[in-house]
Amino acid sequence: MSTADLFVRDIRELATPTGGKAQRGPEMAEVRSVPDAAVLIRDGRIAWAGPASEAPAIPEDVPVLSAGGGTVVPGFVDSHTHFVFAGDRSEEFLWRAGGLPYMEIHRRGGGIRRSMDATRAASLDELVAIGRRRLGTMVSLGVTTVEGKSGYGMDLATELRQLEAMDILGREQPVRIVPTFLGPHSTPPEYAGRTSEYMDYVIRDMLPAVKARGLARFCDVFCEKGVFELADSRRYLEAAKAAGFGLKVHADEIERIGGAALAAELGAASADHLLKCVPSDYEALARSSTVATCLPLTAFVLREPYADARGMIDSGCAVALASDLNPGSCYSQSIPLIFALAVLYMRLSVDEALCALTLNGAAALGLAGEVGSIEPGKRGDLVILDAPSRAFLAYHSGMNLVKTTVIGGRLEYERP
Repeated sequence: MSTADLFVRDIRELATPTGGKAQRGPEMAEVRSVPDAAVLIRDGRIAWAGPASEAPAIPEDVPVLSAGGGTVVPGFVDSHTHFVFAGDRSEEFLWRAGGLPYMEIHRRGGGIRRSMDATRAASLDELVAIGRRRLGTMVSLGVTTVEGKSGYGMDLATELRQLEAMDILGREQPVRIVPTFLGPHSTPPEYAGRTSEYMDYVIRDMLPAVKARGLARFCDVFCEKGVFELADSRRYLEAAKAAGFGLKVHADEIERIGGAALAAELGAASADHLLKCVPSDYEALARSSTVATCLPLTAFVLREPYADARGMIDSGCAVALASDLNPGSCYSQSIPLIFALAVLYMRLSVDEALCALTLNGAAALGLAGEVGSIEPGKRGDLVILDAPSRAFLAYHSGMNLVKTTVIGGRLEYERP
């Protein structure tokens, strides 16, 4: 279908969070459920959604799509990924599986360094082709909006090339891409032992170049012990904020050094990872506008305890879930596995997990007024599940139930 008008009928259950902002605490469980529903999309936006018996008259020129008795949910929003990178680190995956700690691999010159070498060597055309394939997989998993980070160049030319690849992809294919500049992902070898000098270079040379080209909406930093600690993280984030960028923070993943509190203080859109956070951090996030983004696939791959999303929600936080697709600590983009881990091991309800992967993910990207729920005025992004209810997102554990993905009223994926 090439039109942005669409009427979806024969929906056994329509399930969506509601609102134009992040849902916090108990609000996350308040999902609207409509049996025997229908959805009308006009000019790429939701015009009406509700009981089929109350549907408005449908113009003859509007294409009709049957959901076949399946469940319809909003398009998924993957609000933390590193999907534009070259090379792989499969050997390191096996080392880690054998017991070698992630930070030890990092210290040995593996980890991000290996991905940096491969990405620096890749051309713009190669990065675009790599990203295109991964986006195709995302659409088949129901992802309609995705954040993508740079950070595998750590020199100006490659960082810009990663962001340029995302810009090209954003113009040629349907998934909405939100670009994030992550120059301070690690200290490159040419600055070995001079982390603060590298941060000077990022602030002095990289930030203005990214800003001048309009290639990023957010800036992020890997705020971590032995990587970029609080002082350097703070001055980078403050410089990025002064330049007009939104902020995101890799926070308190390996050790708790105060990254989550810094994100809350500076009004970051999200603080991500949060494996080592404690209740006082939850309270700081709950008092702020910052979304707590948990990345269960990374904890799963690293065999680390999951972030305490249950405690965060009970403290009043807005919690999002995302994949953290990357070549090292999480080479996975499995939305089905995120649902299973969130419900079975992180103690979220299905409705909380659905909110976290849709509306709250959108809020973590500053897009809650545009996407993340099936409500009039929002972009016509939705997923038809081959399942009788939203409960199957967790119950049919780890299985891709996506039958159809609609983006902006256009049919972009249909399961063969």
